[in-house]
Amino acid sequence: MSTLILIVDDEASNRQTLSRVLRREGYDVIEASNGQQALQRLAQSPVLMISDIQMPKLNGIELLKASRTHHPDTEVILMTAYGTIDTAVEAMKLGAWDFITKPIKRAELLRAVRRAIEKYALSKENRELKDALSRTLPRDWIGNSPTMRRLIIQAKQAADSQASILLLGESGTGKSRLAQKIHKLSPRKNGKLITLNCGAIPETLLESELFGHEAGAFTGAQKQRLGRFELANGGTLFLDEFTEMSTHLQVKLLRVLQEGEFERVGGSTTLRADVRIIAASNRSPRQAIEENRLREDLYYRLNVIQLKLPPLRERKEDIPALSRHFASIHAERNKRPFKEVHPEAMDVLCNWHWPGNVRELENTIERAVVLSQSNLIEKIDLPSEMLEQKEMQGKKLVFALGTPLKTIERIVIQETLSMVGGDKNRAADLLGITARTIYRREADWRDA
Repeated sequence: MSTLILIVDDEASNRQTLSRVLRREGYDVIEASNGQQALQRLAQSPVLMISDIQMPKLNGIELLKASRTHHPDTEVILMTAYGTIDTAVEAMKLGAWDFITKPIKRAELLRAVRRAIEKYALSKENRELKDALSRTLPRDWIGNSPTMRRLIIQAKQAADSQASILLLGESGTGKSRLAQKIHKLSPRKNGKLITLNCGAIPETLLESELFGHEAGAFTGAQKQRLGRFELANGGTLFLDEFTEMSTHLQVKLLRVLQEGEFERVGGSTTLRADVRIIAASNRSPRQAIEENRLREDLYYRLNVIQLKLPPLRERKEDIPALSRHFASIHAERNKRPFKEVHPEAMDVLCNWHWPGNVRELENTIERAVVLSQSNLIEKIDLPSEMLEQKEMQGKKLVFALGTPLKTIERIVIQETLSMVGGDKNRAADLLGITARTIYRREADWRDA
């Protein structure tokens, strides 16, 4: 990447001093003595323009506005005397990266230049990544890892059918979003997508939610209510956490899948619904079958096409693209300027084990967008447990060959607890286990 820098100042001595400092640092430098000349020099696509504010004819603010319109990729640093700091701050709202005050200090100049070039590199990488993704993936699909590419191809093929689809994956991997995308790509896209989380509704109400009820069917049923099957007629019904449904309801669901018929609770009229089912679970259906919590015949009805969403820790190459995607969304939603992720912060994100998967990443980026006080999302904007994880990577424990695994486990848990001040929840997150496991291990050690 070229590191061409444009210096704009109507005072020749200032231009020459800045140029000399930057050239000694290895940068290529071109100069302009006024705003009009600077606009011509911008055609050479410098990475950075450093411009004085007070100049005749075309001042620094007007030059900034023109550069944002015709050369938006070039970063801008403005130079200002103390009396015009308010103007410089206003200029940053117009798109300037930073400003430095006169007389210019070498260290301050080089620090601002390095950060501006980092910002340019990040923006360039982001643009190239978006271009690459737009050529290879449908809109709204974020993920360029081999695992996600295969999943996307399978999801597109499955969408263009009437087959039932089973989505499997840990909590937070994006099963509900994938269901939405499949519906939008399906022949039923003009119909409704109706969602029901089977694990969030009490058993006594779930049957009514699925099939509806007649007035007077039970206490509190004052009027007729349509169920999710009727509401989804002609469209798609997404049954999230379907393994939480009782075997009694599974029998009724199986009948709808086989015959397309059902009755409302308290009713005798047989109704029909043309519905495509997408089911999802963060648990193993096979294990649920073995534990007699899931009917095997229902499983085979739903498992015509199975799509398994990988946990984020298994596709870490997607974290940069996802982070920038979420940063863009939440900057707009929270009325904040878009901020790139600093390379050091990105390194922390890529090394975290993400127990909450993509949902946790999105929450982390939204928090950083809202709380960040600089022009970048930096390490300090990330949750403390992530920074502790990064620090932990530099600490090594050495065990002799043949050390019992129980001994190794005990030492690792105790050292981690020591590092985080005894916070079991934080230690559990770092180790990828539950706090309950730590409590249980400590009890075992006391009893031993």
